[in-house]
Amino acid sequence: MTESSAPRGRGRAKSTSKEELARIGLALFIARGFDDLTIDEIAHAAGIGRRTFFRYFPSKNDVPWGDFEALLRSFQEDLAALDDVPMLEAIHSAVREFNDVPPKEREGHRERMRILLTTPELVAHSAVRYSAWREVIAEFVSRRLGVTDSSPVPQAVAWACLGISLAAYEQWIDDDSADLLELIDESFRAFGAIFSPTVGSGENEPV
Repeated sequence: MTESSAPRGRGRAKSTSKEELARIGLALFIARGFDDLTIDEIAHAAGIGRRTFFRYFPSKNDVPWGDFEALLRSFQEDLAALDDVPMLEAIHSAVREFNDVPPKEREGHRERMRILLTTPELVAHSAVRYSAWREVIAEFVSRRLGVTDSSPVPQAVAWACLGISLAAYEQWIDDDSADLLELIDESFRAFGAIFSPTVGSGENEPV
C-alpha cells in the first residue's frame, strides 16, 4: 500500500481499530519514511482526530508495533497450551506461531521489521517491547523449573530466544529469498543441539 492508497476521510473514524491504524501508519512510513511523517498526518489518513489517535497509541513510535499487547496474550496462551511438551520444543513452537504471518501480509511485515530494526529512534524504543516479550518466556520457563521469573536460567533462555528471533529477522529483511520460519527453525534446532539435555522441573528433559 502506498500513501496515495491509504484510506482517508473523517467518515472512517467509527470503524478504525488499533490494528487498522497501525496498517495505515505502516503504509505511510514505507511511502514517506518514519522521520518525516507526523502523528497528525497518520490520523488524517485514518479519518480520525489527533486526540483519537492517542486513544490507540501513546506515540508515533508505537504505531509500527500494531496491537502488540494482543500478540503477547496469544503468545502466553500458546505456551500455556504446551505445558506438557518438552520445554524448548514448546518455546520453539510458540515463537514460530508468534512470527507466522499470513502469506499476503509477509512483504508488509518485512517492511515493518525493516523499519523497526533500522530506524535509530525505534531501535531504542523497542527495548520496552522486547522486555515484555522476554518476560512471557521467562514466566513459562520459571513455572516449568519451579523457580522465580528473575532467576538466571529463565532470563537466559528468554534472552537467547529473543536473540534467535532477531537474528532470523535481520537475515530475512536482507534476503528477499529467505524464509523467516525456516531461519527460526534452524536456529532453535542448533540451540537445542548445543545446550540439551538439561534439568527441568526436577527431571532430565530438553530445555
